[in-house]
Amino acid sequence: MCGIVGIVGKSNVNQALYDALTVLQHRGQDAAGIVTSHDGRLFLRKDNGLVRDVFQQRHMQRLVGHMGIGHVRYPTAGSSTSAEAQPFYVNSPYGITLAHNGNLTNVEQLAKEIYESDLRHVNTSSDSEVLLNVFAHELAQRGKLQPTEEDVFAAVTDVHNRCVGGYAVVAMVTGYGIVGFRDPHGIRPIVFGQRHTDEGVEYMIASESVSLDVLGFTLIRDLAPGEAVYITEDGKLHTRQCATNPSLTPCIFEHVYLARPDSIIDGVSVYKARLRMGEKLAEKILRERPEHDIDVVIPIPDTSRTAALELANHLGVKFREGFVKNRYIGRTFIMPGQAARKKSVRQKLNAIELEFRGKNVMLVDDSIVRGTTCKQIIQMAREAGAKNVYFCSAAPAVRFPNVYGIDMPSAHELIAHNRSTQDVADLIGADWLIYQDLPDLIEAVGGGKIKIEQFDCAVFDGKYVTGDVDEAYLNKIEQARNDASKVKTQAVSAIIDLYNN
Repeated sequence: MCGIVGIVGKSNVNQALYDALTVLQHRGQDAAGIVTSHDGRLFLRKDNGLVRDVFQQRHMQRLVGHMGIGHVRYPTAGSSTSAEAQPFYVNSPYGITLAHNGNLTNVEQLAKEIYESDLRHVNTSSDSEVLLNVFAHELAQRGKLQPTEEDVFAAVTDVHNRCVGGYAVVAMVTGYGIVGFRDPHGIRPIVFGQRHTDEGVEYMIASESVSLDVLGFTLIRDLAPGEAVYITEDGKLHTRQCATNPSLTPCIFEHVYLARPDSIIDGVSVYKARLRMGEKLAEKILRERPEHDIDVVIPIPDTSRTAALELANHLGVKFREGFVKNRYIGRTFIMPGQAARKKSVRQKLNAIELEFRGKNVMLVDDSIVRGTTCKQIIQMAREAGAKNVYFCSAAPAVRFPNVYGIDMPSAHELIAHNRSTQDVADLIGADWLIYQDLPDLIEAVGGGKIKIEQFDCAVFDGKYVTGDVDEAYLNKIEQARNDASKVKTQAVSAIIDLYNN
């Protein structure tokens, strides 16, 4: 889960890129980067940390140019060194920088090809650098001193032919333009829009439409699966379908948790999708316990608030804010170590005793992944005096790891893996646990005005849409993603960084 942005403007774009990244900060809090282009030269700033910490005034003053791309990242597959911060750069051909949201499932094969056939060196373990080198190699194969849009689209076509997985990309070809493209399944989101200024039309590519809204850009549309958009440095827009058999199967977890509610993804309002999740949950509760004794519905801030509100409305039960959130603590789902997650929950939330004392409380969260957070929150509710604590998940049970750009833990770290609903309820300490049914979730997200027939629901049903994910692959990512491996990797990385500095 990362955030990407690219802008071709009529004046310096450094501030606009910074503002866009702050809007996309929820997609990654580990590192941030911006690169701009001016008179054929690149100006880059990237480092670990939040956007506000990475970019100081002295950095912004150096990021000159009316064209640039940016990235916010959270660590995948165990690494969180500054060397992995994006955008990445290669000097040949033309000087290309790239930022990427997603994950390549055939990255080992690609890395081998890059070294043995393309004769290119990859300096990090990031699949984004691999993807950059594949794109650069294919563009170089055109053999042009000055690339045209036809050359760019041909290179993207070759990228689709070589790369497998979920990916949304922005890349800048120094002195020529910015290209954005999406994998043939459309797993990760990417949109583009425009705004009119006195100097002319400016264009923007981003992970979510909300970043366009905040900067005054008008959403044109989402990129279709396999499609590319190329905006030349002088502001000419070109689009092309670059995949042979594209098929829209977007990640449904974007609507459950990742995206901001004020975004629109593939024509679907995230806010309305979450409202419908609440409706579906209420219907299930009334089917299973028509004589329920729920006194109050309380959301676990922030993602579940929309679903919880609609759930309460349909049940005819009071909706209350029972937890106060410390907004200076990061999202616990993406924190790298179990100890850090446990410590952060108590720092992040505090219960309002008035809303719990003597009541049967229905807590609502967007999903249950490891179960660490919800177990502590249920305990907090009991300590605040709740009579019974029920727990409701707006998503089905998460039983399988994600392989397309969300760093979910290994299967054995998922609390619902090989466990029944009652087993999970016992482990987290809930008096009653209710999960959303997968067909209801699909209907909630895909049942609006824009009909989406199929989603990537692999974290719930174990069906990976790219067709190349087997038990051996899952075992490899389990080894890379387990918490012990992450802690070890970060310790080694810290020593390396200290030595290099």
